[in-house]
Amino acid sequence: MTMAGGESHTQDSLSLRELQVVELVAAGLSNQQIAEQLEISKRTVDNHISNILNKTKSQNRVALVRWALQSGKVCINEVNCCILPVPINNGNSEPVLEDTSQEDD
Repeated sequence: MTMAGGESHTQDSLSLRELQVVELVAAGLSNQQIAEQLEISKRTVDNHISNILNKTKSQNRVALVRWALQSGKVCINEVNCCILPVPINNGNSEPVLEDTSQEDD
């Protein structure tokens, strides 16, 4: 995936714990706060973040959050969230998918 500014990010698979750390980084928590939230040491958080930055080829936390938003790994305040179509019944036996996306005209 190529990002604005010429940055190229290829995703190695992130572990469940690494994805949890990414979510907390995106929420604005410091490494110490992440450690407290996950009940692990700050050094372990430091190591997770270092590994995550390497795997995502992100230069810093801001680039990591940008990668996470663009790749759909995090959802912040309903922004960048995938909203699935809602099945509705139109009187036939087959359900029809209703488009729930809202576009501004």
